[in-house]
Amino acid sequence: MKKIISYNVNGIRAAMKKGFLDWLNAATPDIVCIQETKAQGDQIPIFDFEAAGYKTYLLSAVKKGYSGVAILTKEEPDNVVYGMGISKYDDEGRFIRVDYGDVSVVSVYHPSGSSGELRQTFKMQWLDDFQQYINGLKKERPKLIIAGDYNICHKPIDIHDPIRNAKSSGFLPEEREWIGKFIDSGFVDSFRAFNSEPHNYSWWSYRANARANNKGWRIDYQMVSENLKDKMTRALILPEASQSDHCPIALEIDI
Repeated sequence: MKKIISYNVNGIRAAMKKGFLDWLNAATPDIVCIQETKAQGDQIPIFDFEAAGYKTYLLSAVKKGYSGVAILTKEEPDNVVYGMGISKYDDEGRFIRVDYGDVSVVSVYHPSGSSGELRQTFKMQWLDDFQQYINGLKKERPKLIIAGDYNICHKPIDIHDPIRNAKSSGFLPEEREWIGKFIDSGFVDSFRAFNSEPHNYSWWSYRANARANNKGWRIDYQMVSENLKDKMTRALILPEASQSDHCPIALEIDI
């Protein structure tokens, strides 16, 4: 049984100051998929993670203090793939994959479109390219767990105010349609496989006391390929962890 956690840390150095290492030692996941490291390789506390029992693999953005993904793992993978081979995305540090036998685990950080039209266009282009890339990858590595910050709420149940956010980036009809089609292409939204209750979120704005009032968005997912569906035993959100404006999401799976 493996416990896989996905966590957008909103800056690994900031998260470390807020007790990330204590959290890691208490949660004891086998694999942690991290997004938004906002750090270059030499700024990531690899030795601290090593002391806690983890090997660290990372892809940082070219731009300093921006984006970046990493995977911490107790078990050394057979193979590590840094990026998707598309430089405009890889330069932003958005994708890293580790392989264990015939199973692959990905940490992905989908772009946000909230800063304006230019980035929203970039996000929609990324979504198309990402789907195409995964379609190809599935032929080579059919058993996939794609964990990360998708920056999209799928359904009204996944957002605290669907009416007022209907035109917000992250809940636009075309984004929601994309994530629906992505799931239909052969994936399971692991959290929803076990929990159909509302008011379960993974991100809260820092504004207006949103977290204390649980006015959040569920934009972090562990998408599991259909062929691994029966191996899942539990999936949950861990809102008590407070090192970031996101919280970790966990999956227990027999791989």
